[in-house]
Amino acid sequence: MSPKSHKRTDELVFVPLGGVGEIGMNLYLYGFGPAQGRKWIMVDLGISFPGPEMPGVEIMMADTSFIEGERENLLGIVLTHAHEDHYGAISHLWPRLRVPVYATRFSAVLLQMRLAETGFGGEVPLHLVQPGKRFDLGPFNIEYIPVTHSIPEAHALAIRTKAGNVLHSGDWRIDPGPVLGKPFDPAPFKALGEEGCRALVCDSTNILSSSPSPSESRIGQNLARVINSAKGRVAVTTFASNAGRLLSVMRAAQKAGRHIVLAGRSMHKIVAAAQEAGCFHWEGELLTEDDFGYLPPEKVVLLCTGSQGEARAALSRIAAGTHPRITLSAGDMVIFSSKTIPGNEKEIGAVENNLADLGVEVIYSTHDFPVHVTGHPKRGEVERMYKWLRPEAAIPVHGEALHLVTHEKLARSLGVKETAPVRNGSLVRLAPGPLQIIDEVPAGRLCVDGKIIMPAMNGPLRARRKVSFVGAVIVFLALDARGKVADDPQIEIIGLPEEDSKGNTFEDIIFDAIDDTLDALPRARRKKDALVVETVRRAVRGAVARAWGKKTDCRVVLARV
Repeated sequence: MSPKSHKRTDELVFVPLGGVGEIGMNLYLYGFGPAQGRKWIMVDLGISFPGPEMPGVEIMMADTSFIEGERENLLGIVLTHAHEDHYGAISHLWPRLRVPVYATRFSAVLLQMRLAETGFGGEVPLHLVQPGKRFDLGPFNIEYIPVTHSIPEAHALAIRTKAGNVLHSGDWRIDPGPVLGKPFDPAPFKALGEEGCRALVCDSTNILSSSPSPSESRIGQNLARVINSAKGRVAVTTFASNAGRLLSVMRAAQKAGRHIVLAGRSMHKIVAAAQEAGCFHWEGELLTEDDFGYLPPEKVVLLCTGSQGEARAALSRIAAGTHPRITLSAGDMVIFSSKTIPGNEKEIGAVENNLADLGVEVIYSTHDFPVHVTGHPKRGEVERMYKWLRPEAAIPVHGEALHLVTHEKLARSLGVKETAPVRNGSLVRLAPGPLQIIDEVPAGRLCVDGKIIMPAMNGPLRARRKVSFVGAVIVFLALDARGKVADDPQIEIIGLPEEDSKGNTFEDIIFDAIDDTLDALPRARRKKDALVVETVRRAVRGAVARAWGKKTDCRVVLARV
């Protein structure tokens, strides 16, 4: 094949393995080259958190099996920023990939802290990227374009190839007055639009909202007003990664003549990382939980984790009265400088009720007086990005199905002619030629269960989920070689009620079912292990279903003596 004909086979492709059709667990791949020899880069490698449908599971991640099969062609992992849903899976999945990681200083500091807790942290090649700079990674030229977001050093990526340029937005919003970093600058996006933008791969989180967002600096001013007017203790809970918000609270407390107390491991980690990376400088005093009890109520502001009702976070334990060093009481105030992430309503409600029982005043963000602002673009901001870039094609990401469909319609209304219903696992050809889904690749989910990483839909998790709904009964039988019962049956009951609606205990119901079944089973048929096990299992399960209305999980263990 001649060099010229080989060049014609080069394609620029995009594959999302996580983050499309959901919010969180971001993992995006860009490939360049012929179909049988593409070079790949990975943009972000994040996590999400499971709900009650995954009992015992702590973390969810995208399945990396597809790119593991292409590992010799994977050039590196490029991080847009250091939110958990964009970088949190590296400490779990890097050993499967073993490639360099590219990040700016703040993200690198947080990643190094995380990797220090693993057994392979020293093996990870970590390359620092200067904000606003460009570098080459194989056939890709990558430019880090600073954006404003709810964490320091967030960036969009301009990915340039011989087949065309792509803008991968990452998480962003347009903030003319951030507390940390410079105001949002549209110039690099306008310049890329003039150069030519083949596709925009863009955040869809707030596409359903058209109301303008206030600046982060206004949030700081409102927090200062509330803190200055408070009479008792003030606790502020927010996302720990929002270093700008933490700095606003610190400044407000200092101005009000109050001491700052940090509560929660994440708070300490983010402040340390922001100071080490030079993102903000704080000359004031930062106290710990041990100091809290010695401070007068009117002289303290507590910055604490737990804005989402996490059971082990500081605020949840304070509200429940189980924190060993911090208490709140009537006359104190808690400010929720955060939004409720869908799925966390019940946990947050429990914290709010506990605070109400304590007589603590709770302050929330409102339209007229916001104490929190989103870090993602709303509809008007997305429209401005399209006008700056003028992309030929649009791929909405970072959103659920409704967000993606709405975003796609908006793009078309703005004159973008090429869109496609991209979901996790779609292999999308960006260039040459029209935008097209040309294949599908494996795109499942992995979960972290204790110290083990496993597919999310494996047998043990299904069994655990089933037991959480219908309980379990384990029956132990001992028969001799002739089929005679050698000892009384033993049972273990897990998760069933003690009695049925008539007052009969389930222990008696199960023993009666076992006895009746064995009595009715001829001695000759008792010699067949499989037959005995299945017959008793069906009888016990049926008896429980008739009494309870639920089909429990029943296991029978047979021993020959």
